[in-house]
Amino acid sequence: MSFNIFVIDSDPAVQQLLAQNLGQAGYTVQCFGDALSALDALQRGLPEAVLLEWDLPGLSGLGLVRRWRAAAATSELPILMLSSRCAEQDKVLALESGADDFICKPLGPRETIARLHAVLRRRRPSGMPGALQVAGLRLDPHTLSVTAGDRQLNLGRVEFRLLNYLMHHPGRVHSRAQLLDQVWGSHVFLDERTVDAHVGRLRSALQPSGLQDAIQTVRGSGYRFQSGSAC
Repeated sequence: MSFNIFVIDSDPAVQQLLAQNLGQAGYTVQCFGDALSALDALQRGLPEAVLLEWDLPGLSGLGLVRRWRAAAATSELPILMLSSRCAEQDKVLALESGADDFICKPLGPRETIARLHAVLRRRRPSGMPGALQVAGLRLDPHTLSVTAGDRQLNLGRVEFRLLNYLMHHPGRVHSRAQLLDQVWGSHVFLDERTVDAHVGRLRSALQPSGLQDAIQTVRGSGYRFQSGSAC
């Protein structure tokens, strides 16, 4: 199967570079110079992934990410952000806004394709495990839903992945570095405090179920999901 990839970048040279290299890797590529052109094309069918420049004329790439994540049809569309803004705070902002990965310019074609492959592997539905139920929580990876009894909990995408990983390893202590590697990916370089922020959001999302204390802090070590009481 030839996967269809959107390249959204106002620089024709970048479009040509990515179209050539992605084409050689077996992808079908559609290039757009602005967000509105891509939005129009999206009405005719979803691509398998998007390579998206941050600084676009009109609606920015960051604004486009947020718009797509807020819409049901595109909430899980794989998005790789491209930018010459490579400060840590820029990467964190892009990832927390919904991008699946962040690639600094100037682009290395081999690295870009490798990161695209990694994102597509993580999103591939084949072999996805079934629903998991632990400590009164039911997590369904197919519908991306978490319920406690008849109450559906409202989790962000990162919080869902974090809970999914912790629930699959109950009782095991994970360091912040391990969680960054397993939840965000080994190719993403973020401050370990990012984990603390998302654990806090996860606990807040679990609060209506009364199960926020199931996400335990193990001082000096990291975090664990504990289904019962523990010291």
